[in-house]
Amino acid sequence: MVANRDESIKADEGVFDAYLAVPDLVPAPGIILLQEVFGVNDNMRGLADSLAEAGYLALVPDMFWRLQRRFESKDESGIAEGMELARRMDLGAAVTDMTAALAHLRALPACDGRAGGVGFCLGGKLAYLLATSVRADGRGPDAVVSYYGSGIHEMLDQAEAIECPMMFHYGDRDPYITHEQVAAVEAAVASRPDIAVHHYDAGHAFSNFDAPSLHEREPADLAWGRTLAFFEDHLKYPA
Repeated sequence: MVANRDESIKADEGVFDAYLAVPDLVPAPGIILLQEVFGVNDNMRGLADSLAEAGYLALVPDMFWRLQRRFESKDESGIAEGMELARRMDLGAAVTDMTAALAHLRALPACDGRAGGVGFCLGGKLAYLLATSVRADGRGPDAVVSYYGSGIHEMLDQAEAIECPMMFHYGDRDPYITHEQVAAVEAAVASRPDIAVHHYDAGHAFSNFDAPSLHEREPADLAWGRTLAFFEDHLKYPA
């Protein structure tokens, strides 16, 4: 059975909370799970537990802590408030907080030193920044997955800074991310054989099982299977 607990992570301007799911066998590779605009909610905790069941130490930091600690919404009803918090988020401070989270994760006795990241929606953009900009003691993540991260097309000047294998998931019916924006991401990473971009016949947030009007089981299961295989290749059994 997966164990879980709350963690406290020290940042430059205080301490923030995180949810930690621990696998049966440790030490294990770690994964930072980056939240949607709905906050660290049942969906994020459930995904963390699923990662722990798959053999990973999963850490879910509260990325809204500088604006509103422990904000969470269980469904679409919180989308307006969550999007407002996302709009006000300082991305520079978010990089600082993710750096602290990565260092915290790798320092845990249950972590074997390897660490990746996966993020959804807002967290998909943060996952991109995790890959491009987060370095703890000079070392970035070992593998990163981004689900339908909006705004990445505006930060493609940073794509050359990606040092690890990466995977992107996009829904072709996403009302928030255009085909042109996804094409720009694909073009920016086209020369990288260790970076994959997957398309799905799906809308935005298709993986969120807490939001019934958004969740689409078939593409969600396909993307999650690809994500687990990716982490197995690059975190559990790296070449």
